[in-house]
Amino acid sequence: MLTNPRSDRVRSVAALSRRSARERTGLFIAEGPQAVREAVRWRPDAVRDLYVTPEAAAAHPEVLVAAGDGHVNVHESSPQVLVAMSGTQAPQGLLAVCRVLTASLTDVLARGPRLLLVLAQVRDPGNAGTVLRSADAAGADAVILSSESVDAWSPKVVRATAGSIFHLPVVTGLPIADILDHVRGAGVRLLAADGSGTRALPDVDLSVPHAWVMGNEAWGLTSQTRQACDEVVRVPIHGAAESLNLAMAATVCLYASAFARGRPMLAP
Repeated sequence: MLTNPRSDRVRSVAALSRRSARERTGLFIAEGPQAVREAVRWRPDAVRDLYVTPEAAAAHPEVLVAAGDGHVNVHESSPQVLVAMSGTQAPQGLLAVCRVLTASLTDVLARGPRLLLVLAQVRDPGNAGTVLRSADAAGADAVILSSESVDAWSPKVVRATAGSIFHLPVVTGLPIADILDHVRGAGVRLLAADGSGTRALPDVDLSVPHAWVMGNEAWGLTSQTRQACDEVVRVPIHGAAESLNLAMAATVCLYASAFARGRPMLAP
């Protein structure tokens, strides 16, 4: 059992909470039963090491079974070690060190996507992670984060995805202008979601391949990004609320796209 919270191994894992360490090593952390469960089930090839306390092992045996099936290295660790690795005072006893799951925009577009989500200058990790989770639930083919956005592999983003980051391609590292050029060049219609839109969501044709383009939590999309899109679409507000936050608006738009593709609200 790993018991020394000041060991070099523990320090190297804890360092992955910093973007510089993630970029240098190509590794990131997934914490908690849900994220770790999805990692070992869906992408065991990307899991380099799994750290688990005896209590968590007893509470979540299915995670250990999936880790064994995926030939993942499992290290029994003390709660103090998990605290030091995660940087939280109440870790849930499961932590995986994973390889960054880089996806190529070229590869995504070559597969003929029907529904994409593009995040432009989205910097709140909780919002970004929740939006990625909604994209997964609505059946999006990929999520694309501009280089000006939050790091998709930060612990807060990964935690907010609740494991969805292991389910679908996530493209990062490109400026928003380049993303829009490539997506349009692949024949995918660009729909900017913005309160200034002249078209309301129910009036937009979502039967063709399209990408929702979502902006920053505080100021939305820039005028340049809106102008680069094929349409600017607003989500109607029927009550007195001034607006929807990013995660809520993205979920509404993504599910409208799912319904337009004939996907029922409740899966059979």
